[in-house]
Amino acid sequence: MQTPTTTPEPYQPPKGVQTTHTLKLFEPEDLQDANPTRYKESLSYQATADWMVLRKKEKAVAEMFYVFYQASPTTNLTGKPRPVTFVFNGGPGAASAYLHIGALGPKRVIFNKDGSIPRPPAQLTDNQESWLSFTDLVFIDPIGTGFSRTVEEVENAKKPNPAPDEKQPPKQEGSPPKEFYQLNRDLESLGEFMSKFLSKYKLWSAPVFLAGESYGGFRVGKLVRKLQEEIGIGLSGAILISPALELSLLQGCDYDALPWLDLFPSLVLAAHHHRKSKVFSLDTSLQEIINTAEQFATQDLAALLTQGALMPSLQKNNTLARIAELLGINPEFISKKEGRISCSDYSREILRSEQKICGLYDASMTVTDPFPDRDNHQGPEPTLSAAERVFTGGINTQLRQVLGLETERDYHTLSMEVNETWKVDGKKHAFDIQIGATDDLRYGMALNPYMKVFIAHGYYDLVTPYFSSHRLSQHMKLTQEQKKNLILKHFKGGHMFYTWDESRKLFKSEIENLYRNIEKN
Repeated sequence: MQTPTTTPEPYQPPKGVQTTHTLKLFEPEDLQDANPTRYKESLSYQATADWMVLRKKEKAVAEMFYVFYQASPTTNLTGKPRPVTFVFNGGPGAASAYLHIGALGPKRVIFNKDGSIPRPPAQLTDNQESWLSFTDLVFIDPIGTGFSRTVEEVENAKKPNPAPDEKQPPKQEGSPPKEFYQLNRDLESLGEFMSKFLSKYKLWSAPVFLAGESYGGFRVGKLVRKLQEEIGIGLSGAILISPALELSLLQGCDYDALPWLDLFPSLVLAAHHHRKSKVFSLDTSLQEIINTAEQFATQDLAALLTQGALMPSLQKNNTLARIAELLGINPEFISKKEGRISCSDYSREILRSEQKICGLYDASMTVTDPFPDRDNHQGPEPTLSAAERVFTGGINTQLRQVLGLETERDYHTLSMEVNETWKVDGKKHAFDIQIGATDDLRYGMALNPYMKVFIAHGYYDLVTPYFSSHRLSQHMKLTQEQKKNLILKHFKGGHMFYTWDESRKLFKSEIENLYRNIEKN
């Protein structure tokens, strides 16, 4: 007698939660008066915190966590579906918490007005600059970040711990990295998520936008090609926030000029901010400083870095002296480095006399150097590292308390395991050039002549400097019509310039104009 077969139960991810909320928007004059008693309007919205199951050959392989904010009504004034924007951060290894509660979501964590870190505990407030007023928002945590996990990891966590005397299988040397901790597999998983999401919520007819920060901006650059060409998701717009478009530009060496050129204008701006530059007065306009720094970088500094020992001694000495004046750093140190000033060197040298270190991700921020006499920097980084407690406390409050999500999982705001394990899985040969996203961005703009691209940076960001994107954009060989679709805007602040009150408001205004203009056309 034949034994009847049974169909396995479909894989069940953790249970999500769906709640309704109201975002109160202050009158503009009330913002100035700090009077919270009157509001211009209230925005009702539904929040869904849940997991999407990703599959490989019909088998569940991962659970990708997301938070979906959908305003009511779900259509705009013309009766068309509201835009939907997929949002993620970078790292690799960063969850979407930074953009979620730092800038875009209906709740944001409170920083000081100048973006500096407030005293604990982390506190949330209604976000007057939330993008929810003009687009629905989907915050995605890539696998290994936030609450997103592989199925294998989930199942292993359920297994009982082995007895102390139980023999364990030997670890496999040279075992492959975790499947999703790879460049192309990561992009594939994001594409699969977006396709499933649009189907689940019946949003294929809605205008679709992408927004990514840092390595997330790199993801956006790659995805504008992959989503449209391979998955069939048309894009109305792509927003790259503090992007790292070409990974080869992230680290300088003695034999390349471009990373040093890209960084230099941000060093000059930071020197002026700290009143160290010997070239500019306190009332010198920001634009004049930018123009001077960019011109020097592309002319004098470029000549020094490309000619090296071929440059005449007098010209070389004059150029090095000018660098010292612009940056306000000891001329002997500049000469020793021959004009190649790294962000880590700069962060320690610019305020050495005050025993302070400035931030890498926001050079306007400072912290006391606890070990000023040691050769190697062993002190804290005053921006991203210091802000970690604010974002971790804020996102856990938002998910567990405000939205009421029940889970025993730890929220991985920034996973160093993901970052250190990350691989490039698309190289065909060891000599392949370093990975970049600018070509994919150009390709995506050619595929879709209606797609708008918005690139934003903070002036004091030393990790992904604004001038890098500015310079790359001048080499994209865009037509006159394509140039109209590419917008570059930069703001006071650093990598997360939106923690500055003024910059967050300006950024929101620029992006809202972008969406409104697309909606009109």
